Amino acid sequence: MSAGFVIKNRIAVLSAAILLGSASACYAIASNEGQGDSPKHNACRVEAVDYKGWHAQQVSNAWVQLVVVPQNGGRLIQVTFAGHPYLFVNPKFAGKYFPPASGQWFNYGGDKLWLLPEGNEDEQHWAGDSDILDDGPFTFRKVSEGKTCEIELTGPTDPQTGIQFVRNISLDADSSRIRFHAVMKNISGHSLDWSMQSVSQYDTSAGGAQVGEHSSPNSAGHFNQDFWTFTPANPLSSYLNRYHVRFGPAQNPAVRVRDDGLFTVHYVHMAAELWLDSKEGWLAVVDGATRYAMVERFRYEENSTYPGKASVIFWTNGPEIRLSSDGMPSLSSDPDAGPYYLEAEINSPMCHLRPGESCTLDTEWFPTRAGSDFRSATESGVVMRPLQATNSGDGKIKLSGSFGVFYSGSLVAHLYDEHGRSLGTTPIVNASPSEPVSVDSELSPKTKAARVSLHLQDESGVDRGSLGEVRVDEGDKR
Repeated sequence: MSAGFVIKNRIAVLSAAILLGSASACYAIASNEGQGDSPKHNACRVEAVDYKGWHAQQVSNAWVQLVVVPQNGGRLIQVTFAGHPYLFVNPKFAGKYFPPASGQWFNYGGDKLWLLPEGNEDEQHWAGDSDILDDGPFTFRKVSEGKTCEIELTGPTDPQTGIQFVRNISLDADSSRIRFHAVMKNISGHSLDWSMQSVSQYDTSAGGAQVGEHSSPNSAGHFNQDFWTFTPANPLSSYLNRYHVRFGPAQNPAVRVRDDGLFTVHYVHMAAELWLDSKEGWLAVVDGATRYAMVERFRYEENSTYPGKASVIFWTNGPEIRLSSDGMPSLSSDPDAGPYYLEAEINSPMCHLRPGESCTLDTEWFPTRAGSDFRSATESGVVMRPLQATNSGDGKIKLSGSFGVFYSGSLVAHLYDEHGRSLGTTPIVNASPSEPVSVDSELSPKTKAARVSLHLQDESGVDRGSLGEVRVDEGDKR
């Protein structure tokens, strides 16, 4: 959630406990051993479970477990992929529910819907805290199960904002892709202007996402010092430095725009809120210690107005920098009193809604494998070491690179001559989202190739798109 306004209310409600957070054995799935292995694609399931004392619902397939707690504001409280839990769950409030209470905020963790713009200056701003939208119980409905699992979470109507949220979450049996369809409805008798926001709290504690051999090397009780977020900065940004510091230090060494145009946040335990008018439609959250990553995708609407011009917001929790009356800076005590988390937030455009009208926000999550060497995201996966193609002599081409993929299948090289004519395709290596994929292959095309594109073809034979396209480097011809 945008925390510049709500942060002042966090001091009283968060605990000093650290989420140590290994997934419970009843929710864990066996990790896949060996590159290219994939789980058996049985039907997905929707079932009632107990999660940390909550009456929860679990949506699962052979790849992923999603746990929702409808009574706690319809939260998706945890996502586990290949045995790795991604989301922060506040240990102070685990298994508990508090009805809406004015002037307080109960941060259970997980992922939820939020409302923008925030503030308390007029009725066109949402005061936040604990209210019906954030803490009201949602009703749960199982829409489908088997080949595709879909659930629907319907929130209560809020007379203060005039809004009702409905959120559908779906998971196919044969993929780790998670799909969200959120609806914001005007239940009032007058026109409204709001933006809805997808808010995901990722666990950034050291050891908070321990999974067998992938355990974090950092000691428990500290934050993960190899935790990152990425999103493409807008080259024609409306913001100074291509991002806006809404809260926190203006000069923050943990934040920068790289030479390749990627905006990066290296998590440190210090309060900061960073707004971006990113247009590429994706953000990535990367745990470099365990080399697990999540890519969140959305559709940027070019001709629409976004709240404060921001399509993406990142928030890092921790102490606040304050200035004394004589201008001396200092760090406050930790408002969160211990837990470590980072928020990745996707905003919808501002929606002008007449009575009874609705607008939607559609997003997709792709869990995969990547580390702090992350370079970019495509429709089919992520890139760590970009594709290279080199003429190794005798008409042979050496291919190299390293990637994480979004679907199980195989990487296929598409070859083209100097005139752009296709020379055919060649399978390179099997690929699975649960393991990083390295390419180190030599091809022997019958006709000289000038260009190579590396595609991911899923197990059903569907081309999911390119991971990179390069010209063949002829090297030193002397």
